Amino acid sequence: MVENVLLGLFIPFLGTTLGAGCVFFLKKEMGEKLQKALTGFAAGVMVAASIWSLIIPAMEQSSGMGKFSFVPAIVGFWVGILFLLAIDRLTPHLHFNTNEKEGVRSKLKNTTMLMFAVTIHNIPEGMTLGVVFAAWMSGEETISLSAALTLAIGIALQNFPEGAIVSGPMLKEGASKGKSFAYGVLSGVVEPIAAALTMLAISFITSALPYFLGFAAGAMIYVVIEELVPEMAQGTHSNMGTIFFAFGFTLMMALDVALG
Repeated sequence: MVENVLLGLFIPFLGTTLGAGCVFFLKKEMGEKLQKALTGFAAGVMVAASIWSLIIPAMEQSSGMGKFSFVPAIVGFWVGILFLLAIDRLTPHLHFNTNEKEGVRSKLKNTTMLMFAVTIHNIPEGMTLGVVFAAWMSGEETISLSAALTLAIGIALQNFPEGAIVSGPMLKEGASKGKSFAYGVLSGVVEPIAAALTMLAISFITSALPYFLGFAAGAMIYVVIEELVPEMAQGTHSNMGTIFFAFGFTLMMALDVALG
């Protein structure tokens, strides 16, 4: 059981690491079309995961509440939204393809703030993994090991472009390939840490698992709407983002239903 959990936490981090490793092979930045496609794909995966891996299981686990089985999912969802809103307001960061800095004022370099933006993105993903694997370890019938590993693979797929998004601009600003790669990898370290802390918290209050599932869903949706959708829709080639959003959504939905 422990080996499966460690594997599940390592897979998404591997996705970020491989993406950061692109800095050793790419001679120039990713094209705008590719950036839109990868961002749209990531958004689609996260939305599908929020529904099939989090919200639906949360309501199934609360079926004893009858017509009010939606309450834990909604309460947790809103707490997740507000939690990410607070982090977004307090953490200095810079989104990709924009010069508008967010969070508290700071004198940090743009590349560092870009890394913080990706790190904020990775927190809810790590928490989602932690919640799902904690649910599986607790013996919940609504979540199987294959469903948890499917979620890990889906997150890893959309972590790939994030690693590249951090390491690429750093190389462009004069950092060495090694340093650029290291920053890309570091942006993903928060993910397994957030997963482990979430699992630890759930171990003390297992009865609140449906609320945690809703919380993770709210945090994921916040990231999609606040960061990914604007990035894939602004400027030209927005249709690429839309098409790959649909592809990511249907792929994650199919994997969750077929393997879960």
